[in-house]
Amino acid sequence: MIRIVVADDEPIEKAVVKKILEEAFGAAVEVYPACNGREAVDLWREKKCNIAVLDISMPGINGLEAAEIIRKDDEDCVIVFLTAFDEFDYAQKAIRVRALDYLLKPVSEKELVAVLEEAIRITENGGNERRTLLPSIPDKEELSSVKQAAIKKLIAGFIEENYVRDISLSDAANALHYSEPYFCKIFKDCFGKSFVLYLTELRVEKSKELLNDITVNVKDICTKVGFRDSNYYTKVFKRMEGMTPTEYRIIRGII
Repeated sequence: MIRIVVADDEPIEKAVVKKILEEAFGAAVEVYPACNGREAVDLWREKKCNIAVLDISMPGINGLEAAEIIRKDDEDCVIVFLTAFDEFDYAQKAIRVRALDYLLKPVSEKELVAVLEEAIRITENGGNERRTLLPSIPDKEELSSVKQAAIKKLIAGFIEENYVRDISLSDAANALHYSEPYFCKIFKDCFGKSFVLYLTELRVEKSKELLNDITVNVKDICTKVGFRDSNYYTKVFKRMEGMTPTEYRIIRGII
């Protein structure tokens, strides 16, 4: 079972995140709510949690400080931040503790579940795969609409060319010569969603194109679009499309 600590000093926000995770993953997860960073660290230690979902702004020990404590003792814990503030400094600090993602409130159910699916997959595969040293950080920069459009096209092109591989935000940032914190910020500015959600949606759309070809089986489609195993692919597809890949074929009259 995957153990997740969820820390937020706003009771409603914390309850919503807990409910979303329990409904999405059921008996596969155990969710432990915390009111602040100190409680989150204590629960993480007591319950031996695999994943920490932390609000950044909390009284006492905030989410970033809690993450630093967790990361010091556990190289493999997958950390996800939630915050109401779109601040470059926050993104920078989030990357320093090798957080999987940095989600802006109010976070959509779709985005939260997509990121936690990836967190669970990383945990089940033995630890945090996104371990990279923080590259140099460029100066904060405001993008013009023209430059933003150009960068968006460049990023989309890189992902289109590499989505079949096991790529991460870190890979994309390095390939395009951006620091991870800056890339994290401009990605959300350009696409309005996290890197993980964008990549997952693209892979599902690509798989739907392949599902139209009855000569290609579902297990082969899974690997052709970048998913590691067919069970994970089927679970993600069903969540996003409301049906399994096989049901998709039946409904469309492909089989």
